[in-house]
Amino acid sequence: MLHREITTDIVVVGGGLAGVSAAISAARLGRTVALVGNRPVLGGNSSSEVRVWVVGATAHGMQRFARETGVIGELYVENQYRNPDGNPIHWDEVVFDAVRAEPLISLHLNTDVRAVEAVEVDGERVVRSVTGWTMGSEIETVFRASYVIDATGDGLVGALAGADFRLGREAQAEFGEDWAPEVADRQFLGSTILFYTKDAGHPVRFVAPDSAKDISTTPIPTSRIIRSGDKGAHYWWIEWGGELDIVHDNERIRDELRSVIFGIWDHIKNSGAFDAENLDLEWVGSMPGKREYRRFLGDHVLTQNDILDQVDFDDQVAFGGWSIDLHPVEGMYATASGAHQRYSNGIYGIPFRSYYSRNVANLLMAGRDISATHVAFGSSRVMATCAAGGEAAGTGAAVALDLAVRPRELAERHAADLQQVLLRQDASLFGVRNTDPHDVARRGRVSASGAVRSLAAAADASDRDFALEHDLGVLLPVDPRLDGLDVLVRARTDTVLRASLWTTGRRQNAVPVDRRSEVEVAVAGSPDPQWVRLRLAWAPDEPENVVVVLHADPELSVVLAADGIPGVLALTHRPEADGDVNVEFDPDEALVAWPAHPLRGWVPRIEAHPPTSAYAAAKAVGGYQRPYGGPQQWASAPLDEGPAWLQVEWDAPVRPAEVRLVFDDDVDTELNTLHHHRSPHLVFPQLVRDYVVEGRRAGAWHPLAEETGNRRRHRIHRIESADPVDAVRVRIEATNGDRRARIVGLRVYE
Repeated sequence: MLHREITTDIVVVGGGLAGVSAAISAARLGRTVALVGNRPVLGGNSSSEVRVWVVGATAHGMQRFARETGVIGELYVENQYRNPDGNPIHWDEVVFDAVRAEPLISLHLNTDVRAVEAVEVDGERVVRSVTGWTMGSEIETVFRASYVIDATGDGLVGALAGADFRLGREAQAEFGEDWAPEVADRQFLGSTILFYTKDAGHPVRFVAPDSAKDISTTPIPTSRIIRSGDKGAHYWWIEWGGELDIVHDNERIRDELRSVIFGIWDHIKNSGAFDAENLDLEWVGSMPGKREYRRFLGDHVLTQNDILDQVDFDDQVAFGGWSIDLHPVEGMYATASGAHQRYSNGIYGIPFRSYYSRNVANLLMAGRDISATHVAFGSSRVMATCAAGGEAAGTGAAVALDLAVRPRELAERHAADLQQVLLRQDASLFGVRNTDPHDVARRGRVSASGAVRSLAAAADASDRDFALEHDLGVLLPVDPRLDGLDVLVRARTDTVLRASLWTTGRRQNAVPVDRRSEVEVAVAGSPDPQWVRLRLAWAPDEPENVVVVLHADPELSVVLAADGIPGVLALTHRPEADGDVNVEFDPDEALVAWPAHPLRGWVPRIEAHPPTSAYAAAKAVGGYQRPYGGPQQWASAPLDEGPAWLQVEWDAPVRPAEVRLVFDDDVDTELNTLHHHRSPHLVFPQLVRDYVVEGRRAGAWHPLAEETGNRRRHRIHRIESADPVDAVRVRIEATNGDRRARIVGLRVYE
């Protein structure tokens, strides 16, 4: 047996996506990190050992403009390119490669942390070290660091350190949560094991093992939907253990779950009710994917009301958007639906105060063990949200070291500094404007070759008519003065088009919340499409999104175009969730009542008066870096109309040492590691593919960096020769398919 000691700035315990994101974000900020995981692969529940799909704020496409950026965003997009069939083994390597790319991370797999040294120092409790045992190598390692991040899921490290935590469900009265039970208890969301099947191409018989449960003696055949073609995470409802101790009863839970899987497969193969003669089991998990155990207490406990009310936090560092998704404690044996879901009207913020321990000064949390009630955890627990929080925790630890402050002081006095670092990293943060004092682009003059001024997509043979059998909402950005809108319609007979204008309640939202005005316009019957003027005036204090509702009329249809304009969406007023029949939801919730996914990729032909400035060059410098009250990006005129470029110039020369670019990778498109929803594109067409970064000296342009074949959102170009220039220009030569060049952010650092 070997014994060793390793000292780093930060130790992250837990190799799931929260831990991976924490480690990568801290390492990119120059901090040494030990990433310690007790499994042979990274990815946690998303790995090939468990095979749960990675979902997050997009909520299977229900939320709009909600896909995460930062580390988890990079992993999503890389997986889309490398692994279009959603093979969990390939996903393992996507995650591995991201960690291996960071030289400041030392990776320790198969290493189980079982001992923590925590002491009282100058009136505060701190973790001095954690000790792990590497299975198969017979190595005991003491990891010492200034900060420890518990990304274990179960929260063992924090518990051993003496951090305050909760188990089970809080009482309804404690936080005023109407989805909480009246009396607190020790009940949980259960654990799950999944299985994969394959078509063998020939008949395959199945002899059930002795352990297989006869599911005809359970509620499963009548209370759950079983389909022979489903596999993997489609069977998320194979869940049990909510009435037990999720950790201490883990072995019992595993055996019960596997017995039910073999019972379900026996039912599929041998009941005669399914077309399954050629199907065979390919893989059955051996390790339960846990949903819930300890939840640590920070200076803020995230609650149901924080999520549904979309509370603004001064120290917001990550966001969520998955529904509050609670399951019956009986799991698969419940007669009720497998899940009950409740959505916020858009994405919601999570404060930094939920990512550190309230009583252990140098302990942060990342993943499903953050400071949240059981009800709020029903939303924050999904893996992409956990990863976004992991990036916030890792960045927070690095910034705390830079400023020589504790996380509490960072939240109270330096939250804006932390937010600016996260924004510079392109992390999952909304509603925060770039005010980075080191970004010299902010003090320059921004101009471009041109910009989108019209919301009306170009006419095309692919246009289609959409009959107004139901109300149709159109989300679009408007300037502080809107005089009216034109919409292209077709009328079978003389009729009256009724329309209304609604605001969205929050700038990150994309649903109609408050009616502001309405109008009726006579439309003459004609077989030809005609433009109709809607005098829906609106004067917001600043540019924002509105929803124009075209009310149902069987005599009318709206002309839709496939050439989408950034930030414009069509919303059908026909309640629809994500299509999972094992889930119960409220059809009256705005997000469910006005789904965007039925018409995703199609936009009505609509025009604003006066023309929009939502895509002006200035949006790419000193802006929000993701949709917020508008698309928040520069979008050029169509590339076939001439060259596209974006530039910033200064009165006094600057010496650019680094240029950061953020391109548009369509955060409205839901990605999923196992491709529950699948994009047809390996690379997002909206991403700029070929471009040149140039500097201007003495009136002449000189190349500073050049890129061909780009397929990533965030590009950092370090400039070798820092000769002074009076302007920096990004010249776009091609996109990955879109007609327009789009840049979300341009930063220049000396």
